Amino acid sequence: MEYNAKERAFEISIRIFTDDFEKALSAASSSKINLSGPGEKNDPLIEKYIQAHFSYVNPQKQTKSFKYVGHEVEAEANWIYLEMPYSEPFRGGLLKQNVLMELFDDQVNMVNIRYQNQKKTFVFRKNQPVQDISFD
Repeated sequence: MEYNAKERAFEISIRIFTDDFEKALSAASSSKINLSGPGEKNDPLIEKYIQAHFSYVNPQKQTKSFKYVGHEVEAEANWIYLEMPYSEPFRGGLLKQNVLMELFDDQVNMVNIRYQNQKKTFVFRKNQPVQDISFD
């Protein structure tokens, strides 16, 4: 997650190994998903999955919406791009990142957040899919 002050939004990139992501999307949709074909046909499914497994609630308890920008395949990984408008000062909040945790008990997800001149890394596990992220 990187804050773009000019756009007043967080630009979010999520990297997921393609084979694992295909398993997750196939399970979520009850059909065999192949991400190596033409990209756009899977976008609604990818967006729905990411909406279910990634969210942010600000300190005022408001869930911030984000826009699915798209995805691209890079070697054995998929990149998913999101944009979250954010005009107020960023003070932290609750971040949920449980991508693939329904499939793998040992799944570990790392989130790097860059805001102004600060960078923090948060680690998410099955027993800790939601974290209080604070920027003081």
